[in-house]
Amino acid sequence: MDANELLKKVRKIEIKTRGLSSNIFAGEYHSAFKGRGVIFSEVREYEPGDDIRDIDWNVTSRHNKPYVKVYEEERELTVMLLIDVSGSRDFGACGEAKKEKMAEIAATLAFSSIQNNDKVGVIFFSDRIEKFIPPKKGRKHILLIIREIINFTPESTGTNIDVALQFLTNVVKKRSTAFLISDFIDRHDYFRSMSIANKKHDLASIQVYDRRDSELPDVGLVRMRDLETGDSVWVDTGSRAVRKAYAKDWYDQQQRIASLATRSGVDMASISTDEDFVKALLGLFRRRSIVRR
Repeated sequence: MDANELLKKVRKIEIKTRGLSSNIFAGEYHSAFKGRGVIFSEVREYEPGDDIRDIDWNVTSRHNKPYVKVYEEERELTVMLLIDVSGSRDFGACGEAKKEKMAEIAATLAFSSIQNNDKVGVIFFSDRIEKFIPPKKGRKHILLIIREIINFTPESTGTNIDVALQFLTNVVKKRSTAFLISDFIDRHDYFRSMSIANKKHDLASIQVYDRRDSELPDVGLVRMRDLETGDSVWVDTGSRAVRKAYAKDWYDQQQRIASLATRSGVDMASISTDEDFVKALLGLFRRRSIVRR
């Protein structure tokens, strides 16, 4: 993609997503994620009704009377975007390609973040960590992120979500709000790493899929190529049994993804490439707001 075309794409996404962030998501984002972390503020004398778990035993022993730690909400968050850049993101039979939808969703989350004065960082992953952009503030930084999402060329085409989650846990030391954005076409087991990541950070998953991932049209004999492995195979889409098996494989995969998220305590939204993502993201934000109350 040449520089002028890239600039136009970045600008187009910025105009669309900044408007959404300002007019629709700002309040919902704030309710769902703002102040989820707490930081130590001071110590004061124990008062009846205080949680005994907050007693500062070091200070208490020095003064011979109980003191408790006082915490306050952390006003600035660190937001991490874990973005799948594997080969399957290039697929787009219904609506736009998955990577275009992912770019819009990531940009909307990023602009919502900077409106709340949060830092935003990115982990691009395939079956390895492709690139890490440390968290920073500001519009210039967000535009850099959008440019990278659109134009980034990974070294590998495979997918391993487990690698991305382990990297988040090991490298991002400060507690963050993290969004895992992927089509979740991944046969690896990432339950343990997702559970650990969600304990250290505040993790939410966003699945972006194409409707042709879930069902085959009846168009006769078709040669299909796996965008991650490069393997090709002839498929008789005219066969009802083949279409049924394809749909069942998708259903089983979705059940597995949902089960992993539920068992890990992670909220999830699924968005198809031919639908507006606003409703799904608002639903995700509102579910989290209800849980917080």
